[in-house]
Amino acid sequence: MEHDAHAEAPPHAVLPPEDATVDDWAREDAEPMPVDSGAAPAEVAAADSAANAPPEPAAEGVKEIESSLQSLELKANVTAQEDAHEVEDEGEETKRHLNVVFIGHVDAGKSTAGGQILFLSGQVDDRTIQKYEKEAKDKSRESWYMAYIMDTNEEERVKGKTVEVGRAHFETEHTRFTILDAPGHKSYVPNMISGASQADIGVLVISARKGEFETGYEKGGQTREHVLLAKTLGVAKLVVVINKMDDPTVKWSKERYDEIEAKMVPFLKSSGYNVKKDVQFLPISGLLGSNMKTRMDKSICNWWDGPCLFEVLDRIEVPLRDPKGPVRMPIIDKYKDMGTVVMGKMESGTIREGDSLLVMPNKSHVKVIGISLDESKVRRAGPAENVRVKLSGIEEEDIMAGFVLSSVANPVGAVTEFNAQLQILELLDNAIFTAGYKAVLHIHSVVEECEIVELIEEIDMKKKKEADPKRKKPKRKPLFVKNGAVVVCRIQVNNLICIEKFSDFPQLGRFTLRTEGKTVAVGKVVEVPPAGSPTF
Repeated sequence: MEHDAHAEAPPHAVLPPEDATVDDWAREDAEPMPVDSGAAPAEVAAADSAANAPPEPAAEGVKEIESSLQSLELKANVTAQEDAHEVEDEGEETKRHLNVVFIGHVDAGKSTAGGQILFLSGQVDDRTIQKYEKEAKDKSRESWYMAYIMDTNEEERVKGKTVEVGRAHFETEHTRFTILDAPGHKSYVPNMISGASQADIGVLVISARKGEFETGYEKGGQTREHVLLAKTLGVAKLVVVINKMDDPTVKWSKERYDEIEAKMVPFLKSSGYNVKKDVQFLPISGLLGSNMKTRMDKSICNWWDGPCLFEVLDRIEVPLRDPKGPVRMPIIDKYKDMGTVVMGKMESGTIREGDSLLVMPNKSHVKVIGISLDESKVRRAGPAENVRVKLSGIEEEDIMAGFVLSSVANPVGAVTEFNAQLQILELLDNAIFTAGYKAVLHIHSVVEECEIVELIEEIDMKKKKEADPKRKKPKRKPLFVKNGAVVVCRIQVNNLICIEKFSDFPQLGRFTLRTEGKTVAVGKVVEVPPAGSPTF
């Protein structure tokens, strides 16, 4: 085609032979030239104009073809770069990410164990530790210095009690972990719930010290309540660490370790854990760091030849979440920082910079303008990551904890009533569970007052296994139920809340009911109103 163009040119435009070869060579070279081979488009154009020195009309046509070719190449390159970025994004994350919540009775040593993990994994330097040691000594609390790594505010340090859920990060060989240090004191159980609802695995810390295990385990102790809550909130795997084994009352005694294990196993089974598959026991000393990063020295404890804590955490298998599913991110906190920033855990789906999403239940359309994990900025985030997402299109005051960031195509439902299957754990003295019962509902990061409006049916778990589902008789609705009962009921709340059926999204479909500072029931959402309607 180019040669035709030359043939049709008027006779005075015929080029001298050597020039023609130059022109031809330049053109052949310019066509397949990849743009990113160092020559900028402008230079390529300059080279062309030099080659086609005399500006003939025919050469203009050739130039047009070349420039369109170049623009095509540029476009191809841009898409190739984008693809490369995608591939880079895929390749960046080789380590999986897990959230670990530390739970257990007050004073079992959760913050100390958490602090020791950070120290052993190199997240805290010696100088900081020395500073904390001195601070603790000044308060005549020498053994608390490790806990100061996790308990950062003054109130927590003075009382020696965790109040807020502390957050910190560390890495082992194959996994990046976020530690959530939950408060053990019963006044702060709501904070513990918000910590555990973000966790994938739990570390239950039990004190082996004489008398301390007993107070934590007996009725009213937090060890029991925390285990039940952890199970309900979706902590599938539990590592039970028996701490303070170095204590003078214990001295790494195998008898004490076995006694605690023997008491805990039946209880863990009754809470719904499969002890063989989902629970692992091990002895540690949080204060000295024994059996945490490296295996135990036989000189300290000759009967333990199992793994250390880091090994156990690194090897735990957790169910994978769907990165291609609809986006679901319950918001746990928000703040202003040159835009509106929301914090939460990605429960499903993947978000990227530039994505358009919905904030439910108020249906605000927002755009993602920045994503950060831990402290580093990233271009995308997948399931199970704790993220901070900067949004445009919404003001900080229009967001509340419990709202959910979700995909536009498949938004999360917003309802004021739902059907749930509840297990009644322990009602307050002389309370009966009937229609009209009021409690506080904790579901993912939502805390909302609720009322039981109707009991639909009581389920007999023993008969359920034997009964033939086809021959099911319609049951009379119960008027009330007692402790230990399993019941399907309808629950109503005053404000719109974002929830999903447990079978579709377990993380957004399990909840606890609390009243007057006690957990009275745990349950799962079995039915929600039809899409787009808040009620049945």
